[in-house]
Amino acid sequence: MDDWKEAILKERPRLAPDSKFNFACHKGISCFGQCCGNVNIFLTPYDVLRMKKAQGLSSEEFLEKYTLPLILEEQQIPVALLKMGDDKDKKCPFVSPEGCGIYEDRPWACRMYPLGLASSQTQIDGEDFCFLVDDESLCQGFKEDREWTVQEWLADQEVDTYNQQSKDYMALTLHRFFQEGNKLEPAKAQMFYQTCYNLDKFKRNLFESSFFDRFEVEEEHMEKLRTDDEALLNFGLDWLRFAFFAENTMKVKGEVLEKKRDELGLITE
Repeated sequence: MDDWKEAILKERPRLAPDSKFNFACHKGISCFGQCCGNVNIFLTPYDVLRMKKAQGLSSEEFLEKYTLPLILEEQQIPVALLKMGDDKDKKCPFVSPEGCGIYEDRPWACRMYPLGLASSQTQIDGEDFCFLVDDESLCQGFKEDREWTVQEWLADQEVDTYNQQSKDYMALTLHRFFQEGNKLEPAKAQMFYQTCYNLDKFKRNLFESSFFDRFEVEEEHMEKLRTDDEALLNFGLDWLRFAFFAENTMKVKGEVLEKKRDELGLITE
């Protein structure tokens, strides 16, 4: 485990849902916007989905302009890293003196601050917990009078919505295949990244190929995949489970199976 993660687990007080803290962020404090630079923000697929819509961009355009592809060291999984500015402060490209330009669609990591989350996957006791990222030398928001409980903060920032939308993605990244130290070969890593992050390209691959001739997908669901990016993302995650781990998340059409059996010379009763 990295030293900084181990320090968090040992030193940071574990906050319960009803634990209280003081915090507020607004233009009136001297450090307004300073926390939005020189920081690594890993984007979930749902983050990218929301952010590219907020910018009116396609997935390809957003990824090219605002992100860097990166391999997550621990699990060797491809992720998207938010590309910071080239200025000395390495500011987030969406931040201005007036604040966040995509505030309603800001990423999960931004919504959590000033809370951090220690995942059960990095702990011996297997319990998730929040902790306070309380560097008062940098952030003056901790000196404000506004009091929150952890539960109130997460609800106000709509963190639960993001957690729910990312639940299947997180479950995939924590699949036992990765937990056992296995790695995706380059072609599958590229497939993982494209399916999770480049939804527009994934959609084209679905509808411009013979995919729906080979797999059973109801017509109503197919139409939803054309217009609903959240449904498309969930479908893509199911596809990855089928393609990588042969899980029963997709159903091959009967005639396709029969043809394959004929090609292999298999006898069926």
